[in-house]
Amino acid sequence: MKKIILIFCVFAFAKSYSQTGQDSTKVYKKRVLETTEVDFLTSYYSQDGDNAAVSGGIGTEELTDVTGTFVVSIPLNDDDVLTIDAGVSAYTSASSSNVNPFDGGGTADPFQASSGASSSDTWANVTGSYSHSSDDRNDIWSATVSVSTEYDYFSAGVGGSYTKLFNEKNTEVSVKANVFIDSWSLIYPTELRAPENGDDDDDDDFNINNYTITGNPNYYPQFVPIESSGRNTYALGFGFSQILHKNVQGSLALDLVKQQGLLSTPFQRVYFADVENSFIEDFQLADDIERLPDNRFKIAVGGRLNWFLNERFTVRTFYRYYTDDWGIDSHTASLEVPIKIADKFTLYPSYRFYTQTAADYFAPANKNLSTSEFYTSDHDLSQYSANQFGFGVSYTDIFAKAHIWKFGLKSIDVKFYQYDRDTSFSSNIITAGFKFVMD
Repeated sequence: MKKIILIFCVFAFAKSYSQTGQDSTKVYKKRVLETTEVDFLTSYYSQDGDNAAVSGGIGTEELTDVTGTFVVSIPLNDDDVLTIDAGVSAYTSASSSNVNPFDGGGTADPFQASSGASSSDTWANVTGSYSHSSDDRNDIWSATVSVSTEYDYFSAGVGGSYTKLFNEKNTEVSVKANVFIDSWSLIYPTELRAPENGDDDDDDDFNINNYTITGNPNYYPQFVPIESSGRNTYALGFGFSQILHKNVQGSLALDLVKQQGLLSTPFQRVYFADVENSFIEDFQLADDIERLPDNRFKIAVGGRLNWFLNERFTVRTFYRYYTDDWGIDSHTASLEVPIKIADKFTLYPSYRFYTQTAADYFAPANKNLSTSEFYTSDHDLSQYSANQFGFGVSYTDIFAKAHIWKFGLKSIDVKFYQYDRDTSFSSNIITAGFKFVMD
């Protein structure tokens, strides 16, 4: 009888231990994010060119921008992560300063900056996202809410995504959707403003009768204010990623975007070929503002192929084709070759090529016709090709030995990019990123 009792006790203990082990597996499963992570990102951007859209496709495009962003990722439990992304961008722009070129005290000139209120602005954004992963980490759901604002613009957005991994996590498919509701303050070129236009900019003191008009002195533009200041954007994206070999990974992406509402910029001038030019000082007065359709549909399809050559070299390639119903077709191709030069340091040389056709409604300064329904002289919608060269260096310490207060420094990334179009436009940007993990 004692033997029977002993055998029963051993069996019961073994079963209890087995169940405890299974329960422990559930309770102590690997967390999606082990600890709070904080990323600080910053950049300095500058550009220049001779085709400013604000002054009708002529004039300086000089602009500088400084951005700072904090991204905080917080593990709520084993499966859920909350991420807060907050950033501020401050810029000064010689181009946008010429929304009112007559408030700077000097001679009005499209190639010189004015010193009015529109010469600088600040953009701010806050985005919150929540993600949940299934117990086996093969299903990931996320939801996002965002708000951004600047002097003449406000945007609110919501979105979500779903990712499925299978084939032992060698295959991944995803779908994402976003909706953005935007609104503009209707700020027009100063010479087109009138009190009934509802323009509440700070340039109400401008009176065209106080200036001498040269060229065509009978300046009388047939300007009609815009009726609606809202814009809605609906975006849907699909992704597919596959590990093709232990050293090769490929991915494909399809993005669909539908926009409705105010898709032109109210303070960008247009000069007509069939209207005689009028000037104040050295600045040509607007014949009208940019007019574009209130609908736009965009399609982009692209792919990546990453090849891990060895412990020192990796090759990353990318290609994307884009088209829309405004007549723009574009091709983008890029190559990046990370080079690991030491255990903690990697170099990132890169090259990117871009080319596009012109929108149906684009024409250079003084080439659009007043009889057209839509027109723009924004060279971002023109035909051009561009080259971008980049170089970066990263430092990574997975043990985060260096500390700032309670946070260990996990990585530092610094990159520089030089961008040149086959027009007069060029830009460069330097970015830096710092990742910290909480002890």
